[in-house]
Amino acid sequence: MVGDIVNSRAAEQGPVPVAVVGPTAVGKSDLALDLAEALDGEVINIDAMQQYRGMDIGTAKLPVTHRRGITHHQIDVLDVTELATVARYQASATADIEALLAAGRTPVIVGGSMLYIQGLLDDWQFPATDPQVRARYEAMLADVGVAALHSELARVDPAAAAAILDTDGRRIVRALEVVELTGRPFAASAPKIGEPRWGTEILALDRETADLDDRIARRTAAMFADGLVDEVADLVGKGLRDGRTARRAIGYAQTLAALDGEYDLARAEELTFIGTRRYVRRQRSWFRRDHRIVWLDAAAADLTARALATLER
Repeated sequence: MVGDIVNSRAAEQGPVPVAVVGPTAVGKSDLALDLAEALDGEVINIDAMQQYRGMDIGTAKLPVTHRRGITHHQIDVLDVTELATVARYQASATADIEALLAAGRTPVIVGGSMLYIQGLLDDWQFPATDPQVRARYEAMLADVGVAALHSELARVDPAAAAAILDTDGRRIVRALEVVELTGRPFAASAPKIGEPRWGTEILALDRETADLDDRIARRTAAMFADGLVDEVADLVGKGLRDGRTARRAIGYAQTLAALDGEYDLARAEELTFIGTRRYVRRQRSWFRRDHRIVWLDAAAADLTARALATLER
């Protein structure tokens, strides 16, 4: 009934996008499908790694047979050798959203990639890049290692270093590049949180920490049991090792290391769980800073009804 009310309002005023965000493994996909069905919508993926073809098990990508016939955008749009960037995603997803709105359909944006979400909803204007400067820092990364380069970032921009993990070589390189090119701290180029584009309603899901940790552990075990190692081995043949972003995805990086003999598969699974749990803590911290978000309990039996009621208000 609430869905009918929301649809009636959309018919009068035009549809408004809905974003379903929150930490990994919390249960966003099921709610997004429910909302797409209730609001006559289509799904816009905003998980960076689900853009890659063949990266299915390790990204918990919803199989086509489980998508209820609902069209999904921004899934399987990149080869593993291609670079995933917020700027490319922003342009492509914006076109998808505006086409849906023009057709009178509701875009349901779902995922947990923090920079992608802010880049899309806050219309981030990205600082210019310089291939020579970028190449110099990438060479430094290869030469001195990620920890040393993080220390260099801490010297020139302590706030950026505090916000970027000391294992995230790609973001460290980008931060150093921006600082050098602009002469300003990396954070100065970040978008300001204001009215979200298209008037998007932003819902976030969360669960009790113990419950979410258990879901992460079970999901990680299922990934390895269901063929993640074979998936990674197959992707190696398609150039995974050459991909600057794809090969760093949680689960894939650990499996690659196991295939290279750095440790065994049990350790790879353990490190995947640890890495995912650490990433979840970062997601929670990031999303909690956004005052526009309405938080919902993902464990609620009437979650979809609560979400639709929130949208109606």
